[in-house]
Amino acid sequence: MATEILLPKLGFSMTEGQVAEWLAKDGDSVSEGQPLYSLEADKSTNEVEAPASGTLRIVVQPGETHEIGTVLGYIE
Repeated sequence: MATEILLPKLGFSMTEGQVAEWLAKDGDSVSEGQPLYSLEADKSTNEVEAPASGTLRIVVQPGETHEIGTVLGYIE
């Protein structure tokens, strides 16, 4: 079963954010805890780690703004 990669809420007032850069490519093998993407929100950039190990499937491209909880991709 695939694990959803969701846009996390990193601050109390955060309502949206955007993937600044994927640190792994679509189809890459990733490990749980590995830095997966850079998230820009509330004038800061944070690296977000992979929630599971497996093959990365990217749904959202960098530069698009999305609400908290949006599915950014999957790990199969």
